[in-house]
Amino acid sequence: MEGKTLASMPLESLLWDEGVACSCKRLHKSPVRQIEVGKNILWKIAVMAKERGMKNPVVTADRNTQKTGKMVCEILKEAGIQPVFFVMDSRRPEPDEFWVGSLALQFDRQWDGIVAVGSGTINDICKIVADMTGLPYLIAATAPSMDGYASNTSSMLRSGVKVSLPSKCPEGILLDTAILAQAPMEMIQAGIGDMAAKYVSICEWKIAHVITGEYYCGEIAELVKKSLKTCMDSSAKLAERNEDAAGDTAFGLVLSGIAMSYAGISRPASGTEHYFSHIWEMRALQQKKPRSLHGISVGVGTLLTIPVLKYIGQLEPDRERALRHAEDFDPEEWRAFVRRVFGTAADTIIRREDEEKKYDKMLHKERLEIILSRWDEIQKIIREELPDEEWLKERLLLAGVPVSPAQLGLSADDVRTAFLATKDIRDKYICTRLLWDLGMLEEAADRLFGSWRAT
Repeated sequence: MEGKTLASMPLESLLWDEGVACSCKRLHKSPVRQIEVGKNILWKIAVMAKERGMKNPVVTADRNTQKTGKMVCEILKEAGIQPVFFVMDSRRPEPDEFWVGSLALQFDRQWDGIVAVGSGTINDICKIVADMTGLPYLIAATAPSMDGYASNTSSMLRSGVKVSLPSKCPEGILLDTAILAQAPMEMIQAGIGDMAAKYVSICEWKIAHVITGEYYCGEIAELVKKSLKTCMDSSAKLAERNEDAAGDTAFGLVLSGIAMSYAGISRPASGTEHYFSHIWEMRALQQKKPRSLHGISVGVGTLLTIPVLKYIGQLEPDRERALRHAEDFDPEEWRAFVRRVFGTAADTIIRREDEEKKYDKMLHKERLEIILSRWDEIQKIIREELPDEEWLKERLLLAGVPVSPAQLGLSADDVRTAFLATKDIRDKYICTRLLWDLGMLEEAADRLFGSWRAT
């Protein structure tokens, strides 16, 4: 559309089959073909299924969403469709090999589609199985809890490590606001926490583009910011289970997912704040401890990361210090740290460093020269992209979202350890990678988290 930006385009235009030509010179496409938003519209799932030729789909739910799953099955039957109902026998299935395998082992050659009834984990598992089988995939969302509905990746646990895997995006997404508003309150809170992360992710994406030359699209970033504003404007009403607010939050989350599909990466929607959450989750699973929902811990991670970025924004880089720090890097000491933090998942992370080479001295020197030459630009990005953390905390509190690690049962050591480890969990240039390149990561940990208490 001539002269139109992604953020100014209506939803139907963002979902065009032929894609959307962008000023970044790429053609952006989303595999999502239909998004239905409204009150009491669950019946439309049958229309969506028929339009995709489904006659014998598998409807997948867990114990929490089983009731809505039964309703979906009845709606499909009334439309002349014969579904198979598969219920994951858990109130909190993990997005891991076990549950992917459990659904895959139910596979019947007569299946001609997958209809998920749920939110984050169910969606991630079904996207993986839909990708494996090539079947058309629809989801009836039951909570405005995360931004993965419209993304073409799944956040999975593989051998105990949180990874983002390519998967099949749903062709259709149904958002019934009456259902969304009645989701467990912690899932509603998780959605606004997940959206808060976008302040950090966009900032870090832009910084990474400056330092590493990584692909960045300003129009995708603006689309995410539009969805972020929609969610934050509605946050005060979420605690009241306001249906419009729940719909706005879910729609904002879906737009964020479309942005990830456009970019082909998770960059527009996740960064250091997500890695705080991933590390806490992985360690809790290994230690068999309770953990918070992903979006809730992401919200806390966001409130921890914004001060880190602002701390970076007032630093004065020192070339000699940075070079000495890289020269003194001890691989054995690093491996010991990774094993202490990640336990059984450490070997995977250590092997990955052989490919990533983020500690390679020559590559570090090249990055450092770019950082030094463009430091003013990096500082400007930090000033322009980040909100006041007290304002953001207030928005989250209005929705009842936990805002401190202590509320999640996390200690000061949990926070400091996760902060130091965020640079290692994925191959993504984030603020802790920048601090390491500057030779100031440990100093930042001491200043920001060393004497910090989880209050």
